[in-house]
Amino acid sequence: MSASRLPSTGAPSPGEAETGEAPEWLPCSDRSRERDDPLAATGGRGLQWFLVEYEGAWGTRALLDPPFDVELGAALVKRIESAGMRPLAIRRTGRHPERVDRPGGARGTQQRWRWAFVDSRPGHETVRWGEVADPHDLLDVPLDGSSGAASDQPLFAVCAHARHDQCCAVRGRQVVARLAEAYPEETWECSHLGGDRFAGTMVLFPHGLYYGRVDDGDAARIAESYLDGRVEEEWFRGRSSLTHPVQAAQHFARERFGDTRIEAYAPLDEAWHDGGEGHARWTVRLHDDEGTITVDLTEALSDPLLSTCAATRPGRVRQWQLLTLAR
Repeated sequence: MSASRLPSTGAPSPGEAETGEAPEWLPCSDRSRERDDPLAATGGRGLQWFLVEYEGAWGTRALLDPPFDVELGAALVKRIESAGMRPLAIRRTGRHPERVDRPGGARGTQQRWRWAFVDSRPGHETVRWGEVADPHDLLDVPLDGSSGAASDQPLFAVCAHARHDQCCAVRGRQVVARLAEAYPEETWECSHLGGDRFAGTMVLFPHGLYYGRVDDGDAARIAESYLDGRVEEEWFRGRSSLTHPVQAAQHFARERFGDTRIEAYAPLDEAWHDGGEGHARWTVRLHDDEGTITVDLTEALSDPLLSTCAATRPGRVRQWQLLTLAR
């Protein structure tokens, strides 16, 4: 399917003042598609997650900015991250007039505060739900997975964080609307996942499977494959519980051998080597039904690019190239 393009806002391109020229400004996800930035091995780290349902509007940093209670948000995020977990705000898609502007706000006070503990580690995949009547009680929820009700229902979280990045807003909302038609109970909007240039992005829990450019594909089909225990490689960014070298090695193994099962090509070990000339080399050993697969990779930095719509200084990102792959 051909890649879609967002309308230009007419904003100036960084560097315009120095060159005297005004190249067309494009959203970061459009630029990424033009460059054909690789999706593989770009999934951010997340072994365990703590999700908080907040029905109100989200600030730029979700739980850390107004209209959420800033003091509460800072304490909550610190507590979650100190436990080695990732915080995420979630809400049902669609516009609801009863949504609040702040905890205890005047416009339709949120009556319950649902939370979810998610474990994405291989062999430990879990979703547990709970709720509190007061948002400050979220600070007392155990973060070890010992509370809440276990659920066998997956959770599909689509980034639609408008104030963080316009691509997440426009592309993400397209994805979440389509996905909610097919899976209304499983589908949620979520705050920033990382990888704005790959919008629309989503993560499928409990396994923590990241996908990008989903608005160019079929979100419902990707979800269906997940329920069938498989990944859709064309849009797959990687699994949150795995390192980037392992994500890259699994990508190349799937391309070579074609096994798209989620649990295929389990990592055995990984090792870094100095590749010289600013490059790093990695050797990753994977296991499948036929034995051990050894994957040698080169890690290099991309040309400078603007990775978000708000970025003003180009930066470099890691990219992966296959050297050898053998059983």
